[in-house]
Amino acid sequence: MATTATQSTGTNAQAAHYDYEVIVVGAGVSGIYQIKRLIDLGVRATVLDANDGLGGTWYNNRYPGARFDSESYTYGYSFSQELLDEWHWKERFSPQAETLRYLNFVVDKLNLREHMQFGCKVEKMIFDEQTDTWRLTLGDRRSLTSRVVITALGPLSTPTLPKIDGIDDFKGISFHPQQWPHDLTDLSGKRVAIIGTGATAIQIIPVVAQQAKHLTVFQRRANWAAPLNNGPISEQEMDSIRARYDEIFEACSRSPAAFEHIPDSRSFYDVPPEKRREFYDRLYDEPGFSIWLANFPEIFVDEKANAEISDYIAERIRQRVNDPAIAEKLIPKDHGFGIQRLPLETGYFEAYNRDNVELVDSKATPIERITATGLRTSERDFEFDVIVYATGFDAFTGAHDRVDIRGIGGQKLRDTWATGPITYLGMLVHGMPNLIMLGGPQVAAANFPRGSEVAVDWAMPLLQHLWNNGYTRFDATEASQRRWFENVKSSYEGLLMAKAQSWITGYNSNLKGHEYGHTRYNIFATGGVEYTKHLKAAAENDYQGIEFF
Repeated sequence: MATTATQSTGTNAQAAHYDYEVIVVGAGVSGIYQIKRLIDLGVRATVLDANDGLGGTWYNNRYPGARFDSESYTYGYSFSQELLDEWHWKERFSPQAETLRYLNFVVDKLNLREHMQFGCKVEKMIFDEQTDTWRLTLGDRRSLTSRVVITALGPLSTPTLPKIDGIDDFKGISFHPQQWPHDLTDLSGKRVAIIGTGATAIQIIPVVAQQAKHLTVFQRRANWAAPLNNGPISEQEMDSIRARYDEIFEACSRSPAAFEHIPDSRSFYDVPPEKRREFYDRLYDEPGFSIWLANFPEIFVDEKANAEISDYIAERIRQRVNDPAIAEKLIPKDHGFGIQRLPLETGYFEAYNRDNVELVDSKATPIERITATGLRTSERDFEFDVIVYATGFDAFTGAHDRVDIRGIGGQKLRDTWATGPITYLGMLVHGMPNLIMLGGPQVAAANFPRGSEVAVDWAMPLLQHLWNNGYTRFDATEASQRRWFENVKSSYEGLLMAKAQSWITGYNSNLKGHEYGHTRYNIFATGGVEYTKHLKAAAENDYQGIEFF
């Protein structure tokens, strides 16, 4: 049986001089499960979160239309039969408010709230090489020390605003969707601008279109999107889901993206064209990512297969948009369907059929500046009451970059990652001892709680190995980190995704060093099944690639 952290470090003369054995930074999906595992072992641990409540993404993102694109019952935690038995998902794809209620239910059911500290923004983390501890400086000027720090900051938690002149001149209300004012629940009578048509905007636009006096959408790049096909979950269906949870989670473990959807086993070329069309029709009408993840594997690697499914989705868009000219603007011309992460939508394309919705091509007529009353394009001036900057996130590395993290020799993590992330297994960074990242760069992009449980379940035995053997430091070797980077890099080979202007490959025109053409290898692109094999192999070989001191 594992000893507790306090017991295992009792012979260390420095043990009395640090506040916690483990500090977890972030009280979202990953942080909740991580603190649960630590408390179960009796470890002296706490969670720090900058927000005033738990939930991470689901605390912050309260914009209209915010909800899962994972089937709800695949998103909840799998580790507790009690949680599975008691919680009733009300919709196939849970909305933000219900998801936040779920996470609070979990924390209260497991008595975890007492181990969480809110309103605690971590501004600096410095590793002390003499004591093998981290010193964290908080926004309230407190200082805490810990043997180990586990970051659970979220891969999409750092919003980016556009680089437009005059952004501070606007006298109305403006914000990024992640910072949507909690009290702004209705935009009736407002003139609203939404800048961007990424996944977040695709959720927002149909809802705001029904509320606003007038909505103007500024689109620089069109995005593919497919129907969410949401619906309620009855008591009877929920009983059926509970009875097959083992089957559901087993399917997720076999899926490259950890959803229920498994790629079709047939070859694209073995199915006649008319049968492929019938197949696409069926997938398009199914809930969730079926049209993307249950499709032929060739759509991700073969230009001909991808062109066919792209033509099919374009046809479906044309069927849904009344004005042919607007429909063509909404169909991407610079990338094929599914080679970027697919947004799911409810009534998105139909929103452009409304008289109060206008689509502006901001590539043809660029936004020149924000004004006191709205914005100016190269063609005309617009007046607005509200501007929403749906301009994306500093994905994967951004949340870590905004904390001043310094490891061995004072090396800054943000400098190490200046030209792109480099990690060992997406969990450790050489020169940053006693630091574990959950949901950091170069893990497999997957249905988030499924990936979170895999990560925490790998991290906990690593910590027990540290404690049980009386070590005070662990660090990934430079050689193992380099090997993992080469593995990550090679995982993109042959994928059409490697050519896309996507946050998956680090593209964000609002950030220096993230321009198109400079690939930042943000994920292990082969998927969760293969990624889990790498984690397992490292653990079974005495944590190969990690040194203990």
